[in-house]
Amino acid sequence: MGSDTTQRPDRTVVDGVEVLGSLSPSRASDFMSCPLLFRFRTVDRLPEPFSPDAVRGTVVHRVLENLFDLPAADRTPDRAASLLGPAWDELVAAEPDIAEMFGADSSGGPEIAAWLASCRESLGRYFTLEDPTRLEPAEREAYVETLLDSKLLLRGFVDRLDVTPTGEIRVVDYKTGKAPGESFEAKALFQMKFYALVIWRTRGVVPRVLQLIYLGSGELLRYTPDEQDLLATERKVEALWRAIVSATETGDWRPSKSSLCGWCAHQSICPAWGGTPPPIPTPERSS
Repeated sequence: MGSDTTQRPDRTVVDGVEVLGSLSPSRASDFMSCPLLFRFRTVDRLPEPFSPDAVRGTVVHRVLENLFDLPAADRTPDRAASLLGPAWDELVAAEPDIAEMFGADSSGGPEIAAWLASCRESLGRYFTLEDPTRLEPAEREAYVETLLDSKLLLRGFVDRLDVTPTGEIRVVDYKTGKAPGESFEAKALFQMKFYALVIWRTRGVVPRVLQLIYLGSGELLRYTPDEQDLLATERKVEALWRAIVSATETGDWRPSKSSLCGWCAHQSICPAWGGTPPPIPTPERSS
């Protein structure tokens, strides 16, 4: 899963270097989908309720990460299923309010049982797409970052990096939803190209393959990028940042009404749906 860290467009200092700010693929995607959603999440930092789909993604990611801690021969479907309960318990211990989305405690109730069954189904589909006994990831939940010439910091967390003995890199991301239709593939690949750009800038190697694993539908989406792809991604990210800075300076955070609005936690305060956003908070500045 991508990092949600995004600095405000005020100047700040990271590791002794003055930068304009930082951007993650998830927050960049927010702005592309709806500038007002970006504002609610990044500027206002409004809380959002837990959702079964999002939490399923967190738990399944945790299980797949832990699976590769085991010896190769033990990475079986049954063993993955046995890791699900502990991963859920660990998450509830860290975030007790998560269980409330089911209206029951974390240990019982038919809704939780059905939800855990859906997690097991997602894990089962994983084994139809890859054989983890034949894989030895170089890195998991890898933090990556790079500072562009414009002083914009790009950063995020990559689910998995596979590296061949000859140095070729495969960037892997797990999705618990279904694979998108062709018209939405470009949006899905933007996150992967973002990671590929950061890896290219920091390691000097263009990843050989970008691979999205869709556990909701049991499908793989693979893409082979080249330098021109990544240069175009860099230009797109820079343009996005300029638009974010402009919106910050003008206060013009326009909503973008779409079919995604039905999933938004902030619809009641969105002007596109008759709501009124809260006042824009005043940025804190160091003296």
